[in-house]
Amino acid sequence: MAPPVDPSTRKRVLRVIFISLLLDLISFTFILPLFPNLLEFYRNAEAPVDAGAPPSKTLLSNLLGYLNAYKAAFARPIDSRYDIVLLGGALGSLFSLLQAIASPIIGRLSDKYGRRTALLASMAGNILSVLLWVVAVDFRTFLASRIVGGLSEGNVQLATAIATDISDANSRGSTMALIGACFSIAFTFGPALGAWLSSIATVAANPFATAAGVSLFLIVTETVYLYFSLPETLPSMTNTDGAAEKKNKKEPRAAPTPVQRTNSHFLLNLVHMTFLLFFSGMEFSLPFMTYDLFAYSSARNGRLLGYIGLVASLLQGGVTRRLPPLLSVRVGVVSCLVSFALLARISSVAGLYLAATGLATTSATVVTGLNALSSFEAGEDERGGKLGILRSWGQLGRGLGPVLFTSVYWWAGRETAYAMGALGIAGVSALTLFGLKTPPASVKQKGGAKDEKKEL
Repeated sequence: MAPPVDPSTRKRVLRVIFISLLLDLISFTFILPLFPNLLEFYRNAEAPVDAGAPPSKTLLSNLLGYLNAYKAAFARPIDSRYDIVLLGGALGSLFSLLQAIASPIIGRLSDKYGRRTALLASMAGNILSVLLWVVAVDFRTFLASRIVGGLSEGNVQLATAIATDISDANSRGSTMALIGACFSIAFTFGPALGAWLSSIATVAANPFATAAGVSLFLIVTETVYLYFSLPETLPSMTNTDGAAEKKNKKEPRAAPTPVQRTNSHFLLNLVHMTFLLFFSGMEFSLPFMTYDLFAYSSARNGRLLGYIGLVASLLQGGVTRRLPPLLSVRVGVVSCLVSFALLARISSVAGLYLAATGLATTSATVVTGLNALSSFEAGEDERGGKLGILRSWGQLGRGLGPVLFTSVYWWAGRETAYAMGALGIAGVSALTLFGLKTPPASVKQKGGAKDEKKEL
């Protein structure tokens, strides 16, 4: 086992991770509110809906043809205004499924070659991805940008692995909550900033080049900052005490201390995948529901999502960081269950925001707690790989959830879709309440909270 990390080093690395991840996630969220207008721009250029226009044989026109065939399978007609949203959801699913493939590979590479090396390699892929978006004057180039981004995005899982490397049992939960806070802050401000930047036209052939250019600037700045500020944190590469002497004597390296597992990684991965399968489906369907029930515009949906992000940020800063990870997961899934039940029956904006408060609680707790639990069940030489596999299972659920959930939404209606979602989350709740156990190392020792507060 590696010796404890010096508190000053831990604070320095935490600061680097927080700043870099915040830059990364703000850049990542720029594009989220732009998808409808962005895809509409490509459709008008490559697959115009004007019946008098000559038929086009572009990649985008082929994809829209498949989409219309999919829509025709539903018993309920789907308005053509949803074409762009469905296409955006398909691209989001593609990104998540590519992440499911890439995450375990990135994690294992970080265990072998070090967190810093893997993170900088991931940043190189991110730069290429955003650069392709900057020059994406056609849909094919934009799609290539999303594919490269899906295969190279490893910042979140590597930040989680680094946070685990530098944290002891008492501080690990709060460290994971710090990473979760980056998400909440970025999703509160990033989409609004991206929408504002998209209103500034600089390149006629790509009206979104300004937002893409600022996103590229943030990613490059983050990469340079990481290169000069982030030390290696992988315990096997930083524990050098006596290493030279052992090398001279050609002594074999001591085997890592085996981990006494409390929860199987399979169960943790299953909970992660199943939870995100239903949760991501609900997230994607929420704008449809608010439009149907309350005629919400994009701006009002943006305020709703901003409210969720703000509440989640406050919870992560004041509550989640103090909760044991298993309790954090249990609170989150039960809150999600209540929100699903509300969404199946609400008829007022007050009810919508009550459900949104539960969803904010879920956002602030579940994934953060599962990451912490998985780290407690992994040895020093396998954390990157185990956390990568956990993320892979989650991204698989996130990739499949929107397609499956919205299919039920249009086949059977809102009440049935959210009732089925509630039933699924009830199963996840049962797994977390009766299947998962508290790892002994996650129980804070007396004085741990004080030390943790001083360090942060």
